[in-house]
Amino acid sequence: MDESVKILCVDDEKNVLKALERLFLDEDYEIITADSGDQGLQVMEAEYPVQVIISDYRMPGMNGVDFLKIVCERWPETVRIVLSGYADTAAVVAAINEGQIYKFIPKPWNDDELKVTIAKAIESFFLVQKNIELTRELQDSNEELKALNENLENMVEERTSEVIFQNKVLARSQTILDSLPVGVLGVAPEGMIVQCNRVGCELLGNDISALLGHEASSALPAALNDLLAKLGNEKHACGAAVIGDCRIMVVASAMSCDCGQAGRILVLVPEERLKM
Repeated sequence: MDESVKILCVDDEKNVLKALERLFLDEDYEIITADSGDQGLQVMEAEYPVQVIISDYRMPGMNGVDFLKIVCERWPETVRIVLSGYADTAAVVAAINEGQIYKFIPKPWNDDELKVTIAKAIESFFLVQKNIELTRELQDSNEELKALNENLENMVEERTSEVIFQNKVLARSQTILDSLPVGVLGVAPEGMIVQCNRVGCELLGNDISALLGHEASSALPAALNDLLAKLGNEKHACGAAVIGDCRIMVVASAMSCDCGQAGRILVLVPEERLKM
């Protein structure tokens, strides 16, 4: 134990106090004495923390149990022990719970037994202190965890709001694309079709599920793939392609993306709509 150990001995008989001081002379304890309950409370005020109190039961004014009851209320961690003559045994046992007394030791005491009792009392004190410390740490950890959870909930709520907003934007963007009188086709840098509006699907004669996520080289007509190849590193290219029975004017544009490579946007315009 790094913390020094203080033992307060309270007895109105000077010879008893001297006997207790001699008993613990070879121990690494600081022995403090008081000759009354009132003086014992004053000592506790000045010397706290005091790990163990050994108090006589019969004292003028305030008896030992009343004294230890006050100690229990004000310094509950301190281990409380009562010394008393055999004649007081019944009275002390009846009053023990009032002061939550750790142990009752009869006078005259056995030195070895008293030393063992004090050693166990000190061990009990530090175990209680450790439990209090662990409980506080656990409470602090719970508060930190609660704060983290609240922060996480706020982040999730914010992220969910962002996703909902983005989904609304995407849905409106798709609605706008589907309202255009021309076909719009998006091809990612790696060649995958990532966008196609309603008119585009109609012109290509395919359901959107047959286009999105598929390679342009296999899902698109050869004429459109030729135009994509023609675009190369150019920003824009245009041409005509016959798809089914319809002649379509095609405008291809390069589209930059985060990866540094260029995707492709194809705008498909049926020739008859150019005459409108």
